[in-house]
Amino acid sequence: MVEFQASVTDLVSEEPRTGLRPLKHSKSGKSLTQSLWLNNNVLSDLRDFNQMVSQLLEHPENLAWIDLSFNDLTSIDSVLTTFFNLSVLYLHGNSIHHLGEVNKLAVLPRLRSLTLHGNPIEEEKGYRQYVLCSLPRITTFDFSGVTKTDRTTAEVWKCMNIKTKKAHFKENAL
Repeated sequence: MVEFQASVTDLVSEEPRTGLRPLKHSKSGKSLTQSLWLNNNVLSDLRDFNQMVSQLLEHPENLAWIDLSFNDLTSIDSVLTTFFNLSVLYLHGNSIHHLGEVNKLAVLPRLRSLTLHGNPIEEEKGYRQYVLCSLPRITTFDFSGVTKTDRTTAEVWKCMNIKTKKAHFKENAL
């Protein structure tokens, strides 16, 4: 956890807040952790995020948990999709407006927990169903477990609301 920052490049020089357990460091001085908590800042983009993560973490490829909640992000930056071990991603309390942004996260094979509540997309009709259709592997969404009923509802919603490419092509051909 770090103090209030406006840019990810500011984080490199920031001393992490102390948590319940002391943060371990490698011989090179980099953090030996699989989580990065950047919540409660005013980050509006993730420019230079990979560079910052590489400077802070000994094994950035093992990053499993990223908390970007309560920032000013307006989209889901594709840089997040480069962390293939990511299993927990908190994006609640930001300014994400387009539900389609969620599709970017479908490439993350280990993503199991995602939060998006408190973003403008939460107001879109079919918000939960859309996310569950787009990310069928997640087991927790907005701090709530995903049930079999949720999955069934999402599949029904998908059949009723998302046109297949074939049907869309057929309509455009007429």
